[in-house]
Amino acid sequence: MYATASILPNNRVVFNIRGNQYRLVVAINYAYGIVYIRFVGTHQEYDRVDATTI
Repeated sequence: MYATASILPNNRVVFNIRGNQYRLVVAINYAYGIVYIRFVGTHQEYDRVDATTI
């Protein structure tokens, strides 16, 4: 599997999965070491959401 990641504001990270076909957005609580999945979908679906607020 091929994946890259981008750091966003509000402790969000976007992972580009499978050659940028899918996106995974997570919110990270660094103090507690918890990762919350906020969005999983295709690149086209990702374009319709605001990753910094979901």
